[in-house]
Amino acid sequence: MHLSLAALVSVVAFAFLAIVGAEDPYRFFNWNVTYGDIYPLAVRQQGILINGQFPGPDIHSVTNDNLIINVFNSLDQPFLISWNGIQQRRNSYVDGVSGTTCPIPPGKNYTYILQVKDQIGSFYYFPSLAFHKAAGGFGGIRILSRPRIPVPFPDPAGDYTVLIGDWYKSNHTKLKALLDSGRKLPFPDGILINGRGPNGVSFNVEQGKTYRLRISNVGLQNSLNFRIQGHKMKLVEVEGTHTLQSTYSSLDVHVGQSYSVLVTADQPAQDYYIVVSSRFTSKILTTTGILKYSNSAGPVSGPPPGGPTIQIDWSLNQARSIRTNLTASGPRPNPQGSYHYGMVNTSRTIRLSSSPGQIAGKQRYGINSVSYVPADTPLKLADFFNIGGVFRVGSISPNPPGGGLFLDTPVMGADFRSFVEIVFDNPENIVQSYHLDGYSFFVVGMDGGQWSSASRKGYNLHDAIARCTVQVYPKSWTAIYVPLDNVGMWNLRSEFWARQYLGQQFYLRVYTNSNSLRDEFPIPKNARLCGRAAGRHTRPL
Repeated sequence: MHLSLAALVSVVAFAFLAIVGAEDPYRFFNWNVTYGDIYPLAVRQQGILINGQFPGPDIHSVTNDNLIINVFNSLDQPFLISWNGIQQRRNSYVDGVSGTTCPIPPGKNYTYILQVKDQIGSFYYFPSLAFHKAAGGFGGIRILSRPRIPVPFPDPAGDYTVLIGDWYKSNHTKLKALLDSGRKLPFPDGILINGRGPNGVSFNVEQGKTYRLRISNVGLQNSLNFRIQGHKMKLVEVEGTHTLQSTYSSLDVHVGQSYSVLVTADQPAQDYYIVVSSRFTSKILTTTGILKYSNSAGPVSGPPPGGPTIQIDWSLNQARSIRTNLTASGPRPNPQGSYHYGMVNTSRTIRLSSSPGQIAGKQRYGINSVSYVPADTPLKLADFFNIGGVFRVGSISPNPPGGGLFLDTPVMGADFRSFVEIVFDNPENIVQSYHLDGYSFFVVGMDGGQWSSASRKGYNLHDAIARCTVQVYPKSWTAIYVPLDNVGMWNLRSEFWARQYLGQQFYLRVYTNSNSLRDEFPIPKNARLCGRAAGRHTRPL
């Protein structure tokens, strides 16, 4: 039997629809990024709004959902959004940082096609270029478990995004100009909760019910302590990993980190302070929100509860107490502890140390003596098109060389499916915070002093928390194990945004010579091509 052309097209179309129907769900978002007046600290500022909102809209999704996010840039500057903690499995092209993705020019749009593959949990998005993060453009991301996957706690009565962060009254362009001139930023002016200043935000609860708060520190530099007057918090999830359900009266959230806690409205019916204050600073910044009972008999009373201020040991001990719930399912219906990371031999140790310094009389920062300078072409595109002269693999040492700070576009090579140990050395007197795109890693150890091979004797090789952002305390070290199972070009950076902007970052090129789609997706058909990649072609439809 011979099919006519029209019939053949119909059969192919039907087959295509059948395949699409069997795929994971699609969620579509249209975002318009604009400037707008905001008044978070009672002073008019130029904020970055998404669909008129500051902060931007939450992204609600379920494990394996496909997110189609059309971003129209109505600013007067190039713009990019990155997705803190979304692993972009096999697809670093859409990571939304300067080393992987071309900026969206003013007046143009770009459609991010993301899949939250094999992930659950609480994350956030933010603008990654210039110093846009100081103006807004950020919002929460939540990835719920699929309906048949058991979650290790009952459904809460409500689920709130809580974005906390330090804030400046100065415009983002002024802050960027300060950094460009070689100066350091002043101390922040305040702290925001969901884009609002003191008592500017409230969360409604009903007596006796339990609520989930997804807390992310989207600020520029300061570790923050979070607490609720008269209430305890049960920690249940950290950046995609269900935790042992320990109870805390206050919680340190370092810059770039995300935590989920359960709070039960089990106190007398009135309003209570939510308090966020800075940690490890000589001057303590504090702000408040309100936990508002539906049957409240009165407003908040008494002073807001105090919290820890400069106590590092307190914070270190709390960090060590955060561990993986080995009996809970993750994105799939199996215990999260079924992967025994502690029984895998590491193939390599990488030691990374922060490097502050002056170059040509201007303040710069680096890692292992290299201060990152963005290239004229995204590194991932240069790699794909074999464009020479953009970067060099091996341009950053895997160990602190001890020399002076210098400028380069550092890229460290790593082999696909290797299992590496990374040790963050912090020789400075501040708490630092590091993030690795594309991955969740096991935080196996942290302590004061110098790291040595003997430090491994104290590693947690049983139930260390898996996360994507980790703190390193002053004059201390933190060690992580990373299974390099995600091919691509991945940004490793300081989450202190001035340090990131002034060079404290590099790219980890996880490489395989395989061309299999099982290892890495092809370049997206709609990828923007800029710099030396301009005028080339992605691939046929």
